[in-house]
Amino acid sequence: MALGSFVLLLSLLGVLGLGDPGPLEDVVIDRYYIPKICLREVQMGDFIRYHYNGTFKDGKKFDSSYDRGATVAGVVGVGRLITGMDRGLQGMCVNERRHLIVPPHLGYGSIGVAGLIPPDATLYFDVVMLDIWNKNDKLQITTLAKPEHCNRTVENSDFVRYHYNGTLLDGTPFDSSYSKDSTYDTYVGTGWLIKGMDQGLLGMCAGEKRSIIIPPFLAYGEKGYGTVIPPQASLVFSVLLVDFHNPKDGVFLEHLEVPESCKRRAVTGDFVRYHYNGTLMDGTLFDSSYSRNHTYNTYIGKGYIIPGMDQGLQGVCMGERRRVVIPPHLAYGENGAGDKIPGSAVLIFDVHVIDFHNPADPVEMETVYRPEGCNITTRNRDFVRYHYNCSLLDGTKLFSSHDYGSPQEVTLGTNKVIEGLNRGLLDMCAGERRVLIVPPHLGHGESGARGVPGSAVLRFEVELISMEEGVPEGYLFIWHGDPPENLYEQMDLNKDGQIPADEFSTFILTQVAEGKGRLMPSSDPDKVIADMFKNQDRNQDGKITAEELKLKSDEDQEKIHEEL
Repeated sequence: MALGSFVLLLSLLGVLGLGDPGPLEDVVIDRYYIPKICLREVQMGDFIRYHYNGTFKDGKKFDSSYDRGATVAGVVGVGRLITGMDRGLQGMCVNERRHLIVPPHLGYGSIGVAGLIPPDATLYFDVVMLDIWNKNDKLQITTLAKPEHCNRTVENSDFVRYHYNGTLLDGTPFDSSYSKDSTYDTYVGTGWLIKGMDQGLLGMCAGEKRSIIIPPFLAYGEKGYGTVIPPQASLVFSVLLVDFHNPKDGVFLEHLEVPESCKRRAVTGDFVRYHYNGTLMDGTLFDSSYSRNHTYNTYIGKGYIIPGMDQGLQGVCMGERRRVVIPPHLAYGENGAGDKIPGSAVLIFDVHVIDFHNPADPVEMETVYRPEGCNITTRNRDFVRYHYNCSLLDGTKLFSSHDYGSPQEVTLGTNKVIEGLNRGLLDMCAGERRVLIVPPHLGHGESGARGVPGSAVLRFEVELISMEEGVPEGYLFIWHGDPPENLYEQMDLNKDGQIPADEFSTFILTQVAEGKGRLMPSSDPDKVIADMFKNQDRNQDGKITAEELKLKSDEDQEKIHEEL
C-alpha cells in the first residue's frame, strides 16, 4: 500500500510501546479513555474522522495527523485502511482514545513502505475518534425543553429568530449566536440554511430548545466551511427558538377577558386609554405602561401607533383584556426599535382597556329612578343640591359627596362644574337618580385634574336632592311683576334721603318674603344682597343715593356692573 494511502487512512493517536507482547496474531487494543456517554460505536461501513500519532516500538514517530493540521477521514471495513487499523477502530465511541499495536501481517507486512516503514514493522497508534456517521443516517433531533402552550409550530417559508451553539461531534465549538449577542434570523425551507438545519427547525415552538445532530451530507459535506468546520464533519446545534412568523401573517388576537355587558366596541377614530405589558415571543419584557403608572392614550385607526396595534384594538370593549400578537411587518420591521426590540421581532401585547370615547360623543344618561308626577325640572341658572359618586370606567373611585356629609350645591349654567355634569343635571326632578357617562372633552380634557387622569371618561351616579328656580344670567334679583313706583322712596325706610346697607337688606328680604321677587338662589343669601348693595353703591361710600339707584333694564348695553 502506498504511503499516501497510509497517511490518509490511518486512525487515532499512536502510543509509545506497551511492552513486548511477543509475536502477535491480532491487533492489541487498549481503550485507555472511554466517554461516560457513548451514543454510537463505529461499525463496518461507517465514515469516520479521527486524529492519530503513529510510532515504532522505540517511540520514533513515523506519521501524525496532528503534524499536518488536519484530521483523517475514511470509511471503515471496506479495504481502504490497513487491516489492523480497520480492526482496531471497530466499536470506538466519539472522543474515545485507544492505543493500538498492529503486527506486521496486519500492517505493511514484509514489504513495508519505502523510506518510511521498514519491512516486518510492528506499528503503534494513539487514536482519538472525532466523528462517526453513515450514509444512511438521518437527522437526530432531541427536544430539550418545550413550552406548555404551543399554538403554532415552524413551517417552511416561516421567518425564524433563534439562538444556537454549534459544535463538532466531539464537542469542539465552532460558532455561537450568543457570542455575537444577536439571534440568527432567516427563512426556513428556502435554501438559506444548510439542509439539516432547514429540516431541524421544522415543527418547533417559540421558546422550544432542541439538540440537532446533522450528518455531513446535510451540512457542509466534503468541503467543510472555512477553518472552523472540517470536511465531512457532523454538526451538533443546541437551538433555542426565540420567535417566528410568516410574511403573510396578520395580527393574532386572544380574548383573555371580555365583560359580560359590552354595549359598545371601539372603532376607528375612537380615543382609547389602556394599560399594557409588551413582551417578545420568548417572554422578555420590553415595555409596560404599569411601570410608568400611567395608561397609554391614543386614537386608533389613524396611524398614531404601529399598524398591528391599530388593528388589534379594533372592537375592544371597555374593561376587556386582550392579547395582541403582532408580526414584525406590522410592528417595527427589520430594524426593530431602540435596544429592547430587535429587528424582525414578533411582539406580544397584553392589553387592558380602561376606557375609550369619540370626540363627537355626547353625555350618556341613564335614568335609574324618576318620581311620579314630575312636573318641575331643572334648567340652567337653577340652584341645585345633589349627591354624587364619581369613578373611572374601570371602577376606580375618585370622589363622592357622601364623603363630605352634605350634598353638593351649584347654580347650573355658571361654569362651576364640568360641562358634562352640568348637562347631566338638566331636566331632572327632585328625587331623581341618574347614571352619567361623561367623555373627557366634556369633562377634564386631555390634562385631567387633581386625582383625574388625562383624557379619562368619567362615570357619575347622581341624585337630585332639591332645586330652586334661578334668575337670568347677570341678575342677582328679579321682580315677579313690575317693580314698585317710586322705588327709591319705598326703599328709604326712614326717609332720610339715603339708603345704608341694613336698610337695603331689610327691603329686599321683605320683597322676597311677600313673594314680590326672588334672589339668585344661593347657600348664602346675605352675600347675594351684599353684592347687590355693592353694585348700587357706585362711589362705595356705604350708602345708596337716588342718583345711584338703577334697575337692570335701565343699564346701558355696555355692562359695567350687575344690578337688580
